[in-house]
Amino acid sequence: MNLTTPKRVPIPQNGVDYRGKVVLAPMVRSGELPSRLLALKYGADLVWGPETIDKSMIGTKKRIDPMSSTIDYTRTPSNAPRYPAAAVKESTIYRLHPTREHGRLIFQIGTSSPSTAVEAAKLVAPHVAGIDVNAGCPKPFSTSGGMGAALLQTPDHLASILSALVTEVGNVYEIGISVKIRLLETADKTEALVRKLCSTGITGLTVHCRTTPMRPRERAIREQLRMIADICRGEGVACVMNGDVKNKDEALQLMQEFGVDGAMIATAAEANPSSFRTKAEGGPLPWREVVEEYIKIALDMGNKWGNTKFTLGQLMPGRLEVYKKVVGSKNYTEACGALAFDGLSDQAREVDERLGLSRHLDVAAVKNAQGKNNSAQAAGGHTDVERSLSSEARLPLSVRGISVPTAMTV
Repeated sequence: MNLTTPKRVPIPQNGVDYRGKVVLAPMVRSGELPSRLLALKYGADLVWGPETIDKSMIGTKKRIDPMSSTIDYTRTPSNAPRYPAAAVKESTIYRLHPTREHGRLIFQIGTSSPSTAVEAAKLVAPHVAGIDVNAGCPKPFSTSGGMGAALLQTPDHLASILSALVTEVGNVYEIGISVKIRLLETADKTEALVRKLCSTGITGLTVHCRTTPMRPRERAIREQLRMIADICRGEGVACVMNGDVKNKDEALQLMQEFGVDGAMIATAAEANPSSFRTKAEGGPLPWREVVEEYIKIALDMGNKWGNTKFTLGQLMPGRLEVYKKVVGSKNYTEACGALAFDGLSDQAREVDERLGLSRHLDVAAVKNAQGKNNSAQAAGGHTDVERSLSSEARLPLSVRGISVPTAMTV
């Protein structure tokens, strides 16, 4: 009997094989570092970071945060010239953890140019297991710049971006290059696209089983999935499916049913990252347990409060009274108080102080004291101490004497 070994594009030394993996999808805001670490804790095999535009990465500074040990890519905001230098705080464009995400993080790039894609990818390539090109985002902010799903209409150009990344980044840094696409208008067009992309040297291809005009509420189309998987297998490229995958058990079942190599979970993981736990492992956990674990990680990482609050809004049932209190919180201390996470209160106060959020508590405390002061109420004015605190809160942290750890440039 003549047995032939299936063709496989070699997985680079520092890369990762997508085969047999159930992974976290790239999601703006919901795919920041704490969410990725929580997904890994609950059983995700790999995590995609949120789409990051190549031009936003170019020109960033790479720093190591001394408190969280993260690698941060930062830059000065474009409106910085309007403010005094002492008041300008650099924006963090991308953040990763070099040990806790090691070998399991895929950097997704938004691009419309081979040269800028390569320039941006080189910045992060030493610290990730792969670079993935977003060729599926249907949002105007992406397509209007020729990125995302707009690339599906220019297959040759998309292929040139992938080829450049394979040659100048993948081969140099020994990591994999992959692409995430959507279905085209017809199966024939999808087939032609997949064949072209698989010939560029990529190690993986993810297909979101919806066309560009389709919205998330519309049922995923899986009729073309086996065809796409067969093409990828013939070219030695790992094929990952995405769209309406609810949990890890279902992901494994769908992989078997359609012959794909991996599966990606998006919306279900955004609502509950413990969807990566199989039934044998106990299945998804109650929201309160997940939220507490998320806040612990967010505090450890010193995550921006705005992103933390947004994520908590996705993790908590909106019908609960505590939900309103949490999404109305101005810092970690208030949120932990609303949730009665007393064991996290000390760390929450420390992080709030470090992030410059503790002033909300100071002003609130003064206002509360003023409300109990009848004479102040009668006068209808502000106490001297409140005016002092309110004025001080508007000053930069450095002027106010709040010590903020200085990140180290590497």
